[in-house]
Amino acid sequence: MSFALLVPLLPLLTAFMVAVGNDESRRARTQLAAFPIGAAFCGAIATLYIVATQGPISIRFYDPASMVSLTFPIGFYIDRLSAVMMVLISGVGTVIYAYSVGYMYQDPHEPRYLSLIGIGTFVLLCMVSSANLMMLFLFWQLLSYLLYLLAHNHGHAATLHGAFRTFTVLRVGDVAFLAGVVLAHTLYGTLEFRELFTRAAETPVTLSPLPGWEISGPTAVTLLLFIGGMSKSAQVPLHFWLPRSLYAPTPVHALLHAGIINAGGFLINRLAPLFGLSSTTLHVAFVVGTLTAVLGATMMLAQNDIKKTLGFSTIGQMGYMIMECGLGAFSLAVFHLIAHGLFKATVFLNCGNVIHKARQEPHVPHADPQEEEEHFSPLTWSTGFVTTLAIPLAILLVTHGILRIPLLESQGTVIFLFFIWLTSSQAILTLTRLRAIASWKVSSAMLVTLLFVVFVYLFAVESFTAFLYPDPAEVASYFQAAHLPKWLFEGLVLMATVMTVLSWCYLYMRAHGRTIRIPGRVSRWVEGGRNGSYVLFMNRLYADELYQQLGRTVMRILHRFDKRERGWSR
Repeated sequence: MSFALLVPLLPLLTAFMVAVGNDESRRARTQLAAFPIGAAFCGAIATLYIVATQGPISIRFYDPASMVSLTFPIGFYIDRLSAVMMVLISGVGTVIYAYSVGYMYQDPHEPRYLSLIGIGTFVLLCMVSSANLMMLFLFWQLLSYLLYLLAHNHGHAATLHGAFRTFTVLRVGDVAFLAGVVLAHTLYGTLEFRELFTRAAETPVTLSPLPGWEISGPTAVTLLLFIGGMSKSAQVPLHFWLPRSLYAPTPVHALLHAGIINAGGFLINRLAPLFGLSSTTLHVAFVVGTLTAVLGATMMLAQNDIKKTLGFSTIGQMGYMIMECGLGAFSLAVFHLIAHGLFKATVFLNCGNVIHKARQEPHVPHADPQEEEEHFSPLTWSTGFVTTLAIPLAILLVTHGILRIPLLESQGTVIFLFFIWLTSSQAILTLTRLRAIASWKVSSAMLVTLLFVVFVYLFAVESFTAFLYPDPAEVASYFQAAHLPKWLFEGLVLMATVMTVLSWCYLYMRAHGRTIRIPGRVSRWVEGGRNGSYVLFMNRLYADELYQQLGRTVMRILHRFDKRERGWSR
């Protein structure tokens, strides 16, 4: 199936067509160059069909047995996960390129920018179809360089500073990634995915980095690789590069937030059999992902810039995705990755339209001339309360108590139900803001939303899981590896339940002009804490200032050591 090679190579043709030529034919060339990248999308769909019906495609250009210049084979391995990612990347890349042709029109650096879009799509396609861990790392490295180049306008001081900050932070993750690759080869003697998984499962290895501290080989390797995924997917505390990169053109962020930043989720899924051997790494991923999801969403609510709002939204969504991986729900993380990539690319491209119109019309975005109605419908509140609390509780009691299905003994099943519940609750809470529409229509929309979310998640659970991970025993092993302590799991479910109940109570009381009576001193503390928290999250937890202070402290320490060594040498 050598035609599959055309899928990553066609975006290179797009870059070549844009870059080569004179200025007189530039407009025609940029428009014509959209066809190769569009053809790559069609080829990715065909590749997905072939892989789904006939099995994985393996293409090798070089075997280390025949040459001694390199120690790892070069080629492509396209399985179902790779094929799905190729369709997403090429499809989003096609839309972004076509949009950029008009958006960047008359920009003096348009050819370089559009060429980088084609090269970026090529690198992403090669990364997701890499034949081994070393090839994946090499293309992973190229993505870090591309993020620096895609900042585009390096003549602008803030843009250049943000690009340099991005490049520096990603270097930290890339060093950890490389250390994980070296350690994997040292322990298991191979970087081929299938051989690596087999040897890691069949050959238990224990390391002792410090006296009295032992760590398994899969845990050591996956923790290092996970740090690489943290940096690329903007996980706390390596998230602060993303807000600094927002000076780049809006289509760049459509590609970044729809494709490049999903690399962490793809990495964990590509190495799922290896991550499934380490409960420690999965628990770390769960903690990091949860923290990132909460902080990212909170910082998003405190921003007053449209691109920063979308940027922190992406950080929260990536935390959500990593959290799903930490719970062992790898296929659900891929489903989330695809859904987020599609809607975030669309939102960022529309954001470009809003920014363009705001520069031309001072009154954009237009204010709604109709004031929001203060009337609060009991029907709307009751429907939302029932659909987000009563119905899920009834389902749980019926399945566990009457039908004797041991739901509470299977964390994997509860995890899926948990995500269905939270997603539907968020959507239904949003619908309560529709005050100018008849309450029965809002209530109907709530019920339809609940059914839609349940159907989508069940589709993701059944069809998507069966497509990516057809072995039920493998899926069960991932959930077992990610199994949380009973007290922690029940505590998280209870906390989410209490928060949902309190949110509905707060919504009801605020709509009826009621408040909770608390002492004056406590009220002042609450008000001060709320204002302080808003300032803290608006300033992104002062992460930039903290890292700058840390950098200055490290430089002073190094300077003192340098002066001491010079004094001793004399």
